[in-house]
Amino acid sequence: MTQTPVSSLIPRLAVPTIVSMLVSSIYNMADTYFVSQIGTSASAAVGVVFSIMAIIQAVGFTIGMGGGILASRSLGAKDKDRADTLVTLSFFFSLLFGVILAILGIVFNKGLMRMLGATETILPFAEAYSRYIFIACPFMIGSYVMNNILRSEGKAFYAMVGITTGGVLNIALDPLFIFVFGLGTSGAAIATAISQFISFIILLMAFITGKSEADIVVSKIKHFQPSMLSAIIKTGLPSLARQGLASIATILLNLSAAVYGDAAIAAMSITGRVTFFIFSALLGFGQGFQPVCAYNWGAGKYDRVRKATVFTAQVGTIIITILSLLTYILTPSIIKAFISDDPMVIEVGTRALRAQCLLLPFCGINVTTNMALQGTSHVASATFLAMCRQGIFYIPSILILPRVLGITGVEIAQPAADVLTFTCSIFLFTSFLRECKNKNKENNPVE
Repeated sequence: MTQTPVSSLIPRLAVPTIVSMLVSSIYNMADTYFVSQIGTSASAAVGVVFSIMAIIQAVGFTIGMGGGILASRSLGAKDKDRADTLVTLSFFFSLLFGVILAILGIVFNKGLMRMLGATETILPFAEAYSRYIFIACPFMIGSYVMNNILRSEGKAFYAMVGITTGGVLNIALDPLFIFVFGLGTSGAAIATAISQFISFIILLMAFITGKSEADIVVSKIKHFQPSMLSAIIKTGLPSLARQGLASIATILLNLSAAVYGDAAIAAMSITGRVTFFIFSALLGFGQGFQPVCAYNWGAGKYDRVRKATVFTAQVGTIIITILSLLTYILTPSIIKAFISDDPMVIEVGTRALRAQCLLLPFCGINVTTNMALQGTSHVASATFLAMCRQGIFYIPSILILPRVLGITGVEIAQPAADVLTFTCSIFLFTSFLRECKNKNKENNPVE
């Protein structure tokens, strides 16, 4: 982590992480694809429930990245005992939170689906789908936590195996439960729940069999301190802001699209899944960079952190630009692959996806800067930047633009937020590089 050239170390860590992120997005892509074969309202239901999935992911990423980053710094400082304690607390706290969220979701299911934007025609499908997602909630959150901890340790391969196995299984089980067993949207959710449980078991085995650097040790629970849990949540706060606001943004998007009918909700749901798939490649590369950043920051290797940050920004921008260009060209075919018998879904989806593809390349700097700030304890700056894309800029966009531009405003709200977020990222990116340079001079006055 401190000696290998960053140009080879980051890709080595990033490749399995990218695979993990892409496969994670396939969970939703597969469900959206197979459920869309049932009908437009069923496809829209997946979009409605996606905001719940975003909340579950937000909790998992907050605890996992918070505990993982702190554990990585502890390992960099040669304090394994503290790293074990942080990992153990993160794991068991995630299970507890998952159980609470599952109970609340099952009890208040119908009212919650209505609040999230489900129309009367979408509601039955949304209820059926969300019920089993809530049942699987503890395992989903636990998987996200263990996945992030393993990546923070530089054990991205084991994280990839756990997530990828579940993703492949999800794709195989979807058509079986939906069509062969005739369970409809419930079948898609059951397939996802089973897949997430299998991922949970595989990831847990990495800790039980000693494949991880830090261990889950039950006896460490007695070392619980509120300050330690607070530090985990504080460090993971940018992830909570990013993912939590994504959930709120999805709700507002569904409510704005609902004015134009189920087809508009379905179109934006498909667009969101495809965009997230593209964005996952960039996010995976950034998350491959983050443990390198955190570990070397903890070890006082500031010049190495600077080089890693610049490298990640450059390569990340190239990756997202190529993927966006390919998607832009293939957009009509991609939308039709999900649902070919509804002209409005195809029309709205094509315009929205192409608009997002045009602006996604700006996210290369956004993601790199956010990962660097979060990995080096710049909590306030990291949280602010994380809130920009899905909150500070997006929420006003989705509330204002549709009132002025109609459905076009729904389609371009996210691209507008991406441009505004980029302006903030550039300032924070250059400031961070300057800080790294100054800290390196302080540590090496002769240089």
